[in-house]
Amino acid sequence: MNTQTLALSFLAATTIGGLAWVFVYPLLSGEKQAESRRASIGKPEPAARQAEKTQRSRREQVEGTLKDLEARRQKEKRISLNVRLMQAGLASWSTQKFMTVSGILAAAAFVLAWVAGGGILGAAGLAFGAGFGLPRWGLSYLKNRREKNFLKALPDAVDVVVRGIKAGLPLFDSIKVVAADAPEPLKSEFNAIIETQAIGMPLGDACARLFERMPVPEANFFGIVIAIQQKSGGNLSEALGNLSKVLRDRKKMAEKIQAMSMEAKASASIIGSLPPIVMLLVYMSTPDYIALLWTHPTGQLMLVACVTWMSIGILVMKKMINFDF
Repeated sequence: MNTQTLALSFLAATTIGGLAWVFVYPLLSGEKQAESRRASIGKPEPAARQAEKTQRSRREQVEGTLKDLEARRQKEKRISLNVRLMQAGLASWSTQKFMTVSGILAAAAFVLAWVAGGGILGAAGLAFGAGFGLPRWGLSYLKNRREKNFLKALPDAVDVVVRGIKAGLPLFDSIKVVAADAPEPLKSEFNAIIETQAIGMPLGDACARLFERMPVPEANFFGIVIAIQQKSGGNLSEALGNLSKVLRDRKKMAEKIQAMSMEAKASASIIGSLPPIVMLLVYMSTPDYIALLWTHPTGQLMLVACVTWMSIGILVMKKMINFDF
């Protein structure tokens, strides 16, 4: 009886000890945690996590590129006269030549106003407008006309680049094709990209500098797409195809805005042209009555003030009817 009891007790104790060894000891000793750590080190990461890391890295590269471009634009916010001449398509003109032409225009306007009997004040005001305002207005007109011609041809040029890349041509050769067949000013701008890249500048940076010569958002989009693709890779044909669609949509939006604002532009043109037309009609009917404006000193002062206020009003109306998008 005692032997049986001792045997059962021994077996029970052995069973309990075995169970404790199997289930409790690994938790207390830390072997289970060590095995899980070793398994996690040796086990490869899931594909979804790797894709997420790759996407995060690409997003960081894109954000870094955009920040660099924005910082560069902020530094170059003040545009020099040489850059304005280049943007207007007058790259062959120097600053001295532009100043000389402005001075000649101012002197000619002063002499003509003095000979016509406009007085010293009227002649000085006309000389200032002809020497300072007229040349810069001409630069602005040439710049806007050049930008319109560039935007008209850019979507087709991007499509040519996309088709060349899909056909197996490198990006640089596709840009050469555009530079050979595109109309001006797109041809000269893409030739400038080729020349800049030929002297050692990376193609992404050369395309990013397009915005300096052609300050329109579409040129900035093209430079950003090329710069990001050169740094982080990706499907360039797909990215440029999307860019072409965006450019065409922006063109449609600009035409729609222009059509919707034509009524306001016509009203502003009529309001701005009424004072000169009335002045001309009064001069044709009674010239002695209105001649006091440029023969009498008080009239000259009033005429200069009227021209100043009319110019301010025209600029305000122009600002109100021009829509940025």
